[in-house]
This record gives sequence, C-alpha cells and structure tokens, in this order.
Amino acid sequence: MSNETEIATLGEFGLIDRLTKCIKINNSTTEKGVGDDCAVLSPTPGYKTLITTDLLLEGIHFDLTYCPLKHLGYKAAVVNFSDVYAMNGIPRQITVSLGISKRFTIEHIEELYSGIRLACEKYGVDLVGGDTSASVTGLLISITCIGEAENEKIVYRNGAKDTDLICVSGDLGAAYMGLQLLEREKVVSKQSNEKNFKPAFEGKEYILERQLKPEARKDIIEELASLSIKPTAMMDISDGLSSELMHICKQSNTGCLIYEERIPIDFQTACMAEEFNLNLVTAALNGGEDYELLFTVKLSDYEKIATINNIRIIGHITKPEYGCLMQTRDGNQIPLKAQGWNAFN
Repeated sequence: MSNETEIATLGEFGLIDRLTKCIKINNSTTEKGVGDDCAVLSPTPGYKTLITTDLLLEGIHFDLTYCPLKHLGYKAAVVNFSDVYAMNGIPRQITVSLGISKRFTIEHIEELYSGIRLACEKYGVDLVGGDTSASVTGLLISITCIGEAENEKIVYRNGAKDTDLICVSGDLGAAYMGLQLLEREKVVSKQSNEKNFKPAFEGKEYILERQLKPEARKDIIEELASLSIKPTAMMDISDGLSSELMHICKQSNTGCLIYEERIPIDFQTACMAEEFNLNLVTAALNGGEDYELLFTVKLSDYEKIATINNIRIIGHITKPEYGCLMQTRDGNQIPLKAQGWNAFN
C-alpha cells in the first residue's frame, strides 16, 4: 500500500502508544496496565496465579505467505489462554513482546495487534504491557499470559490414577490437515503462471480455520465446573494427542489404553487425509495445534461426562507396567509413540 508508514517515523514509544491507546481494563485484578514501568496486579485471595509464555518465530511457527497478520495475532494470544484453561484456570492478563524487521510497517503491526485485541475481548483478558525491538530475521512474537485458578480446583498433569477415564474435547487432526493444504497451495501458487491464482480452499473452511484461527476451550472448562467435575490430570493438545497423553502418563506414573475407533475426527479432516494419501489416525495422534483439552476423570464421573456433547471418552488409565497403548480397529494393541511437533527437528 502506498500509504504505509515506516515504524521509525514513530519510534518505539510512539508505536506502543498507537497500538495500546484503545485498550480497556476488564479484570478487577488489573490495577495498572500499559503506561508505567510495570503492570500492577492484585491477586485474588483463595486463588493461585498461573503464568505461561509462548514464543512464535517467523519461518518456524508461522509462514506469512498464507497466515494473515490479524489471524496470527489472534492465534498467538489464544494458544496462551489455552495453557491456562488446561490448568483449570482463567486467563486474566497478557504482555506482548515483538521483534520487528524493517519490512514491516506500522499498519502491519496494527493489523497484528487487532487480532490480539480481538482475542482479548472475546476471552475477557487484559493486555497490560510488553516490549518491542528491532529484528534482523523477520517477525518474533512472545506473549506471556497471567491467569488464576481457585486453590482447590487447579489441575496438574500428574494426578491421573489407574481406571481413570481418558477424555478429549472436540476433534483431532484438523489443524494439521489445514497446514498440509496451505503448504500445498503455496507450492502450487509458486509454480503457477496465473496472475490471479485462486487456491483450492472451497469446502475446506473448517480445517483452514482450525490451523489459522484456533479457539481455546473455555466452554469445556465452564461445563465441567457446572457439573462439579474436577479432572484428575489435564493438558491442552498443542504437540499431538500421543505426545500429550504420554506426558500425563509419565508424570502420573501410569500407563494408558486408548481405542483407535474412539478418536474423534471431523469429516473434512478425513477427506483431506484421503486426498493427501496420509494415514488419518497418525494425523489425529501426532498432528498437533488442535488446542483441544486432553484430561482424565474418575470412573465415578462417567455418567456426568457422558452428558457433554463436545467430549469423547477415548480410553482409560492403566498401571504403569502395561505401558502406553492404542487398540486398533482389528483388536491389536500397539505402543503409542511421541511423534508430535518438535521445534528442534
């Protein structure tokens, strides 16, 4: 765009003022947000404070060829909220730090921030500070989220017990298949000589949204609370079901048995896997970035869990000597492998 503005014309503080001038405080625990040397928070009595940080690097975690900046900002915030919900908590505040290369203009960063603000508005979170710096390698986004959980309701990864039910929310593998589609169309676009190349996205909106604009499962946390169900262990599925379940079993000193036929998979995900000639179950087990909740509950909670539409019971916790297994559709039991996302591979 011809009317784009170089960031140097505003400087760091001018940029911060422009990005944060419309921010409003929503949480009573936020005493002071942007504008001083530190944000000031006043923790709620009877609650524990939760803190999580996520770092996103251009070329590693996102590709701006097909990831709009507004969607990227939204996703960067939401994945942090998801970590807090995975502790049975409530996200309250975030800080946002950016490393920005010279190819980005003020308008670009405003578009990124519009996505961050939209996520904060939707989930009731306050943006209370951050930092900006120059970058020589592209765009870097670091978000820290502060949340809270009632002392007696906080859930860790290490509480699963033998006979507990293993549950997941939503469906799995969609974000991974959305990424495969985006990568394919990126390659086709580069090879095409057409000026107005149109990617083949029709009928695949769901898997694209799961990759580009995921949601944190606030609704599941609220529904569990309404039924007085406290999970015994919980994680969000960022690196793949198999990896996350093995984390829970390792930290809880247990084994597990899940059933292939019970893994929830959306129709668009299945169609896309067939089109790519990929193993559907492998995608669901190891794809990652679904940001669904994986949790265990006591066997006595079965009747209450069974009433929740968006939750599927996929197996149960076993004694540690049995290991981590999946029973296939033909009745064989095979070991689970942690083949999910690894940033260092």
